[in-house]
Amino acid sequence: MNKDTINILCELYGVNSKIVDYVNDKEKLIKDKFNAINEIKEYNQYKVIAAMQKAKLNATHFGWTTGYGYDDVGRDKVEEIYSYIFNTEDSLVRPTIVSGTHAITLTISAIVRPGEELLSITGSPYDTLQKVIGIKGDSKGSLKDYGLEYNEIPLDSDGNIDIKTTLRSINEKTKLILIQRSTGYSDRKAITLDEIKRAVESIKAEHKDIVIMVDNCYGEFLDKIEPTEIGVDIIAGSLIKNPGGGLALTGGYIAGKRDLIELVANRSTAPGIGKECGLTFGTTRTTLQGLFLAPNVVAEARKGALLTAIAYKSLGFRVIPDLDDERSDIIQGIEFKNKDSVIKFCQGIQAASPVDSYVLPQPWAMPGYEDEVIMAAGGFIQGSSIELSADAPIREPYIAYYQGGLTYEHCKLGVIKSLDNLVTNNLVKL
Repeated sequence: MNKDTINILCELYGVNSKIVDYVNDKEKLIKDKFNAINEIKEYNQYKVIAAMQKAKLNATHFGWTTGYGYDDVGRDKVEEIYSYIFNTEDSLVRPTIVSGTHAITLTISAIVRPGEELLSITGSPYDTLQKVIGIKGDSKGSLKDYGLEYNEIPLDSDGNIDIKTTLRSINEKTKLILIQRSTGYSDRKAITLDEIKRAVESIKAEHKDIVIMVDNCYGEFLDKIEPTEIGVDIIAGSLIKNPGGGLALTGGYIAGKRDLIELVANRSTAPGIGKECGLTFGTTRTTLQGLFLAPNVVAEARKGALLTAIAYKSLGFRVIPDLDDERSDIIQGIEFKNKDSVIKFCQGIQAASPVDSYVLPQPWAMPGYEDEVIMAAGGFIQGSSIELSADAPIREPYIAYYQGGLTYEHCKLGVIKSLDNLVTNNLVKL
């Protein structure tokens, strides 16, 4: 970073030049790690373009229909392209899927019948899904209300899938096995594709008819392949995370085997209607443009996570994942051990945002969560966590979860502003 850039940072953002120098020094230590990220980005960029070309995408696919949405060629083209990218038989990609949790809920409720069991083999799922299942809270209409049974297998002492215990726990009622790839609001590392592959191969060797699902949120384009290319039957995720590239206005996706997608489509609309209806409300262009940019955006966010990790690890904080850990999502956790630091960190990220930078986020009782949650999200798309954002449940050990960033430079500004806020409030010393 040259002198002019340092000066503009200090003048426009009011940060201490020592903090800028500190971040620049740490950045030099991770530059070599960017090469591997760029190689994956390049591979995935070509894969996405090839999928669009194979589908013969053209300008007429950016129009939209009304009413029932019959013969929406743009909608069908989006789903064809997603199937090519994830190497699946079929997919469902709709703006009416409001979140990753919604996509996962649709999938589970479509596949698992009353009296059958959903088995999570990566411990307790993300907070919002716990309420969906009915293991926390008292939300009406939970999956347990409808007679679905649930069991979970904790990760082993090394933070890996406990395959032996999983195989012992599978019974005649087990219909669907759930693997949550990302860390969620926990202190574990994201589950790598190699680990998922080992688990899938072991399970399928003994129980070939059991359906295996991966919650793929935050994991798309982190590798050259996706979970559906290593034996996973079905995956689900959100378009305002990785695959939306910061341009998708809303939506979610489910990709997998054709018979399973048919079940999910029937659940999303009605049996006998399935995928044939459902408007895209003019979102086809931004959905595909975001997908086109997604490999690059994910790479930028991943570099930002590395910079965050080294900046805070060097100050003595525990970071999850650690610098040399294999990454399988874009999330970077920092364990602060106190509430004030978590709040000031998130407020610093908010202050680096292009939208609502003047807003001071505070913990609040957010729907779907047991604890109060603070969220810093000054993005162009509300709630978009592929844009620079940070959030944390207000509970011990007070871990803040940083993710996203459409450009690396924005990520870097987030690191600088968050550190500056902590230093200013005497919560960190350089």
